[in-house]
Amino acid sequence: WCLMKMAARSIVPCVKHWKARKLFHEFTYFRCSQNAFLSQNSTADTTGHKEELVIPRRKTWDKLAVLQALASTVNRDPTAAHYLFQDDPYLIPKTSAEFRVYSLSQESGRSAARYIFNNYPTFFEKNRAEPLIPCLMPQNLEPQIGDVSEAALKERIQLRRVKNAVDIYDQLVQAGTQLSLETMNSLLDLICYYGDRDPVVEDQLESKESENEVEVQEENSKRRKGRFRKSFEQSITWRENNNAERIFNLMQEKNEHSFCTLIQGMVKYGAYNKAFSVYTDLLNNRMNADVHTFNSLILATPEVREKYNERGDLITDLLRQMVAQNVKPNLLTFNSVLKSLRKCGALGRSYSLQTLNEMKALQIEPSLATFDHIIGIFYKFVSPGRVQSEIIYEVMDEIEQKNFVARDPDDVNFFANAMKVCLDLKDVELAYRLHKLLETGDNWKLLGDFYQQSIFYGKFFNLLCMMEHIDIVLTWYRQLIPSLYYPNSEGLRDLLQALDTDNRLELIPTIWKDIKKLGHSNKPDLIEEILALMARDKHSPELQASFADCALDIKSSYESQDRGQFSLEWTASALGNITKVFLQARKIEEAWKMIHLFKAKNRLPREELLNEFMDLVKEKNDPVQAIELIKLAAACSLPVVKLASRAREEFLLSEEQKNALAELEVVCSESSDSESDKE
Repeated sequence: WCLMKMAARSIVPCVKHWKARKLFHEFTYFRCSQNAFLSQNSTADTTGHKEELVIPRRKTWDKLAVLQALASTVNRDPTAAHYLFQDDPYLIPKTSAEFRVYSLSQESGRSAARYIFNNYPTFFEKNRAEPLIPCLMPQNLEPQIGDVSEAALKERIQLRRVKNAVDIYDQLVQAGTQLSLETMNSLLDLICYYGDRDPVVEDQLESKESENEVEVQEENSKRRKGRFRKSFEQSITWRENNNAERIFNLMQEKNEHSFCTLIQGMVKYGAYNKAFSVYTDLLNNRMNADVHTFNSLILATPEVREKYNERGDLITDLLRQMVAQNVKPNLLTFNSVLKSLRKCGALGRSYSLQTLNEMKALQIEPSLATFDHIIGIFYKFVSPGRVQSEIIYEVMDEIEQKNFVARDPDDVNFFANAMKVCLDLKDVELAYRLHKLLETGDNWKLLGDFYQQSIFYGKFFNLLCMMEHIDIVLTWYRQLIPSLYYPNSEGLRDLLQALDTDNRLELIPTIWKDIKKLGHSNKPDLIEEILALMARDKHSPELQASFADCALDIKSSYESQDRGQFSLEWTASALGNITKVFLQARKIEEAWKMIHLFKAKNRLPREELLNEFMDLVKEKNDPVQAIELIKLAAACSLPVVKLASRAREEFLLSEEQKNALAELEVVCSESSDSESDKE
């Protein structure tokens, strides 16, 4: 009874509390309903109809939406290195060479880890990743089917084992096994895609045969002064009667896919005439080609025809055959046409405009590669005295403030090539518009690799140094370097010329520190430019002292022995300019050391430099140093008559010093007489 009483006491407050909450909610609901009713009535009275509640559609967010929102709140740090190196601060590059080495070393490390991960999966059985990410798990790269069968052939095709797949196919053919058309086409796809060779895995060494072929291609590319950077895949050529042709000829049943695959493989690896021959066989068998095959044939037209008009006629004929075969062209079709028209001279201009009109008629949106080909056609050769087309301005009006995505492999060539045209036209406003387009949306992803990125920013920076005020140039210099661009020696020379043009030579010591950080302190032409600017004119004592410190640092760069094949050699101009900088800064001891370097390095000082040195010695009133200077000039086989006369007139000499000057004059006169007799 006591327990029941205690329970009742505990239940009563709860019941009271529940009733109070119920009454409160009912009252609140009533008031809200009343307010809603009154508002509806008032709305109905004023508008005459009842308002409808519109429920918005459910928005499906991307998986990366949160990360993208966070990334949009962070701006690029112009003083930091590329984000690729943020994980390892000890390997942050300071030069373009280090950028290449460090990035390749990181990728090599990832490839080595991936190789161990995929080839030895038994060592990584424990999976601690939650949730499971299948693409990061070890891949089964070893074949599991050991017998000779069609299933084993399909497995080798899936694993991209070209040679093993061909071997199993030959064994099946010898055994009289009938293979399905689908399997035969898959095998033909594999062979044609990789050029009848096993794919080169990034983490494995290439075979000796491939290395020899690549060496031959590299020698040919070096003769072209590095204009074409061929990859290993592009260096492979189509071999005569290879496995693809042999298997194609042995196929008892062929369909359109078989012909199209062989044609695309031949075009990809340079067998252009054979590709057109196979296309003729396809037409003779009353079959139709697909759009990808036509794209490949259009790209091959400049290689099978020599004259421009013949190339244009062949492209037109292929497009007509597409219409006859009811093949709808796509973006890559028109880009292939424009790419081939780049090799058709002036004929390509009229044809390219017709191609753009056709794209608009078919409502095909151009990509950046489309505009890159248009610019390449109209600005193939840009010369200052030649009237240029206005097509690039029309292109910029068309694509400005648009966000592009990758739709063609050649999209990454647009920004670098367009900036080249801006530099040739010397139009800095157009370059600003192009740079603004690059920063619009995700267009920066289409800038290309590091090589194309350096071309874009290099040309942009050269144009700024040429056309803009030095303050604007320095602003861009701080924004681009080193986070986006590592300037070469040519870009730094342009910067020095811009400093000279706007009379801001006081910044040369700061630029020299940047040059050392960027790894260009071993470039003789760049150092000669800096020394010539510092030694050309006289400046304030403070600036001359700063120049002297910079010249002393440059001198240490010459004297550094840890340079290997990039060691600097003293030239007469470098010695003379450093000496002149020291003389202008009134550092006679350092200048005297430089004078002795002339004799040590077998270089001849100029007569003007000796006169300037004599002027400083006169200010110091040091006849001993004047005599030593004349002796050094005599040792270098230089005329000393004028210097000796100046010493007699401007210094109070002792008898011993006068006799020394007379002896030097006699020796110099005798040597000059002997040289005249030899002549």
